[in-house]
Amino acid sequence: MPRCVLTLIAAEPAQDKLASAATVAGRALVRLGAQVQEADWLAPAGACDIAFDGLDPDQADAAARSALAGAFGPLALDLVAQEAAGRRKRLLVADMESTIIANEMLDEIGDLVGLGERISEITRRAMNDEIDFAAALTERVALLKDQPASLLEEARRRIRVTPGAAALVATMRANGAYAALVSGGFRSYTEPVGAALGFDVAIANEIEIADGKLTGTVRQPILTRDTKLATLKRLAAERGLPLSQTLAVGDGANDLPMIEAAGLGIAYHGKPAVTARARLRIDHADLTALLYAQGYRQAEIVPGAQL
Repeated sequence: MPRCVLTLIAAEPAQDKLASAATVAGRALVRLGAQVQEADWLAPAGACDIAFDGLDPDQADAAARSALAGAFGPLALDLVAQEAAGRRKRLLVADMESTIIANEMLDEIGDLVGLGERISEITRRAMNDEIDFAAALTERVALLKDQPASLLEEARRRIRVTPGAAALVATMRANGAYAALVSGGFRSYTEPVGAALGFDVAIANEIEIADGKLTGTVRQPILTRDTKLATLKRLAAERGLPLSQTLAVGDGANDLPMIEAAGLGIAYHGKPAVTARARLRIDHADLTALLYAQGYRQAEIVPGAQL
């Protein structure tokens, strides 16, 4: 069995080019001395595996990207190169905002009270590792002091689940994995999202309320990047799993430690500071890409519940 595998995953604009792209990528690996097998199609026109030996996964990734850029220019195609053994992970730890859901919920609340641009700029800087996450969270929540607590429910109605999120959770759980939603946001949102999509546990911060109004504070201790990493390690240890059997996914700087520690760590449509550091990333496809990266075939994907 080949030691490594390169998975090509096409977003819709690139699906008609995927077969040609697989040929170009395979030839690029051969030029570097790899022994390459024919493409194994996981989803017609959507995803395929190229199994190979004799080349480091990072070298394979770089060679394939260079060859594809030369042949096609910009292309809505994601690549994941890794060792083939143990691809299917037993623990999923996922960020929520801008990952499992498309929203940043503090931005949504800010928009409802005319503070959208101010709050979203702080969010952007925090997620791109320009300012401390806990300080940014404290600053944004303070701007909402004395606003009605009903804003939380009003913002909840704006939640948009990311395409592929339900299938990611349902398919991994159907194959024995444990799924955790771990967010630097608020339980007001992680609990309904986690319950609707079938996560086993949802962990987040708690925004404080008194007399029907937001107090402008977050209950301590604030969940941070260190908490996310500690949660990944704790959940793996509780299940007797090495970190190599874990998958972590997120988009922001506070996700980087768990992404870097997981066996399969993915920056999903990540902020620039995150994609620059994460070894693996999905920039174009939806969250079903994380299933194809684990070798699941289209016929094995479970649709899952919707919010």
